[in-house]
Amino acid sequence: MDASITAAGRALRAGDPLGALKRVALRDDPAALALRGIAMAQLGDLARARALLRQAAGGFGARETLERARCLTAEAEVALAARDLARPARALAEALRTFTAHGDRENAAHARLLQIRRLLLLGRVDEAEGACATLELGDGPARLAAIAGLVGFEIALRRGRAEPARAALARAQEAAARSDIGALGAEIEQAGRALVLPAARLRLGDQARRGPRLVRLARRPVLFALLRRLAETWPGEAARDDLIAGAFGARRVNPSHRARLRVEMGRLRRELAPLAELRATSGGFVLAPRGTKPVEVRLLLPPIESPDAAVLALLADGEAWSTSALALALGASQRTVQRSLGALEEAGQVRAIGRGRSQRWLSAPVAGFATTLLLPVAGGFR
Repeated sequence: MDASITAAGRALRAGDPLGALKRVALRDDPAALALRGIAMAQLGDLARARALLRQAAGGFGARETLERARCLTAEAEVALAARDLARPARALAEALRTFTAHGDRENAAHARLLQIRRLLLLGRVDEAEGACATLELGDGPARLAAIAGLVGFEIALRRGRAEPARAALARAQEAAARSDIGALGAEIEQAGRALVLPAARLRLGDQARRGPRLVRLARRPVLFALLRRLAETWPGEAARDDLIAGAFGARRVNPSHRARLRVEMGRLRRELAPLAELRATSGGFVLAPRGTKPVEVRLLLPPIESPDAAVLALLADGEAWSTSALALALGASQRTVQRSLGALEEAGQVRAIGRGRSQRWLSAPVAGFATTLLLPVAGGFR
């Protein structure tokens, strides 16, 4: 076993890239190139890291499948950090199969965590949660347990589940402390700040609640728009023309709009029956909570209300995103994303670096709000 390679590997596992480079910086054999690539990735030079890892993978022989698989996994991790979501996942899947075939459980778990993190960035939370449930870490290193806890934290946060998020964060913090990797602990500490940020603005979602009773309107946007307007005007009445404009987008109200309003209000009345009444007045409708005790209506609104909120939420992680990666994560066309970025740039909320194919977009995190809750979920927002 090469003593320099072994020492450099230990330094990287401990989060000491400079210590690793001291041992292999002047070497150009495949193993040294791979370690140099990982070190450059830890130092933030992602372009140089990818070049070194590709060179290392090409230098390993046909029988050195494990070594090549480790290079592929490291390159996939660099691509993830660079938000290169368009990169095919086949190479990482191939590496995972190699690790599994050779009984390399630690690297197999690492590759699986990378796959789950990619799913989360693409908004495929259901798939990520299912994969996380089958993840087997065994008695693996503490750093993997910390990353797994961080992944579980993000899944719970995307679901709006505060208690599971706190439990996952606690697991991640405990594992990071055992790993003694400062950068990992700092990343988990930064993620944990989302728990103390406001998740919504209170005006005093897609559902109405009273105690344990819950009415879901996620798939009925017209009813939700009507309910929102009723809540905004409570305890007063919501005018019919205002309800029509807010729910149907009509600029000029005609008899067909009024007829549709009566139909939709009847549907909303049936949905809200366990919680409140909808009383017709001469000018519109009033929301009247049921019960013998006085009840106050409170309206929770998203932290940011904007057609470009999802783009802002993705950019709020502080990483540089390409237009194509944003489009892939949002499930939108690049042209749609470009329009959003143009509007946000004009408003001074984002900035571009580079030009042409190398152009990337950056934004400072939105202060004071948990924008994670605005991140997209495949198939729509939840």
